[in-house]
Amino acid sequence: MDKETLRRLELLNQLRLTEEEKASFMKFFDERYEDACSLDSIDTSAVERMVHVMPVMTVVREDVVKQNFAREDLQKSAPETDEGYWCVPRVVE
Repeated sequence: MDKETLRRLELLNQLRLTEEEKASFMKFFDERYEDACSLDSIDTSAVERMVHVMPVMTVVREDVVKQNFAREDLQKSAPETDEGYWCVPRVVE
């Protein structure tokens, strides 16, 4: 990481880093870059390509419509109903 990239990151994240913090960040990111570059030396030609590390299974349930509650039972506790609908106070004029 260069100083210009770090300066742009400071601006984007609204940070004010001290010179000591900047040096620490640059050292950290340089080490991570070296770690990533070291992975290029690993021979992966015998490894099968994959999108996910774990097998992805879509669990699909049967789509069945069912009425868990009767409307009349739910409306018993409503302050006011009209022909099967809940009546509520007007909030928008």
